[in-house]
Amino acid sequence: MLRALCCAMALAMAGRAAAADCTWPAWDAFKRDLISADGRVIDPSLPQKPTTSEGQSYALFFALVANDRENFARLLEWTQNNLAGGDLDRHLPAWLWGDDGKGRWTVLDANNANDADLWLAYSLLEAGRLWQVPDYLGRGERLLARIQAQTLRRLPGLGALPLPGDLGFEAEQGWRLNPSYLPPQLLRRFAASDARWAEVAIGGLRLLREGAPLGLAPDWLLWRHEQGWAADPKSGSRGSYDAIRVYLWVGMLGEGAPERAGLQRHFAPMAELTARLGAPPENVDTTSGKTSGSGPAGFSAALLPLLAASEQHTALQQQRDRLHRHPPRRKNYYNRVLALFGMGWDERRYRFDADGRLLPSWEDACATEGN
Repeated sequence: MLRALCCAMALAMAGRAAAADCTWPAWDAFKRDLISADGRVIDPSLPQKPTTSEGQSYALFFALVANDRENFARLLEWTQNNLAGGDLDRHLPAWLWGDDGKGRWTVLDANNANDADLWLAYSLLEAGRLWQVPDYLGRGERLLARIQAQTLRRLPGLGALPLPGDLGFEAEQGWRLNPSYLPPQLLRRFAASDARWAEVAIGGLRLLREGAPLGLAPDWLLWRHEQGWAADPKSGSRGSYDAIRVYLWVGMLGEGAPERAGLQRHFAPMAELTARLGAPPENVDTTSGKTSGSGPAGFSAALLPLLAASEQHTALQQQRDRLHRHPPRRKNYYNRVLALFGMGWDERRYRFDADGRLLPSWEDACATEGN
């Protein structure tokens, strides 16, 4: 008991020390390894050296957490000029950009990705508030209105939800949805800015709860006309590289958020699986609970907030140790992103409040320093 108390105190002190440090070495390394001088997030593991709207939006969030105004502006400019035809007010960003195999660097798929759109709008709104930049705030509000006008659909029996993209997610049998595309803290923040998003927030919570009856999130789901939820026709009942973010978002919900305790209890089975297996599983059958494979380092990072909320202290330290021994590989974009989210939260570099607003550690300690 005494040993456990000492460990807990040491971890809390380490977290406070990290939060008080106005630099973020992991973000600096990410910039050095994966972001070009003109503000493009590159996935070097693929031959096209692609950039996704997801990568740009996540990097904007990390730049805000790091109080890195210079790189925030650079990332935003590249995104607008290359993914949105020069005007984010009129065009949602294309999700994929890279080498087309003919010597041209260009948009490879013009369809949007709604998760990226939401994180981009969120980062603009919060940058405008935290840095007191009215232009960012206005651009975030206009982008949110564009998302609403372009991607929201009223699904019979479920309500209004944004589709994962403009094209390819509506069919005769129903609508394909991705639970990880709808972080509850973002939807709550949008509802505070625009009451029309309150309905979306309610539908998003239904998607998370009802779509994972065993507390194990699937990568994709199908909402059927008058028949409710069904397994996705393409990915089945698998939960893996998409779904890992559901546990991340739920674990990071702010204290006082009305949905926090219920969602964290609902998804506690993944924390329990991780504790039993020693690492998060790479794949889970969300209808049977059967697992296969051991998830990469980024999965361990993504589970840190939920493990902390579940009071799985031994498993939490086990995953911290795993990340220390086997950090994400330098060129693995997705695992590096998960690590910035999960480890950054674990180091207390940021939190979300009950209404989804960002609480960066620099807001008090480092506000005068900037970057």
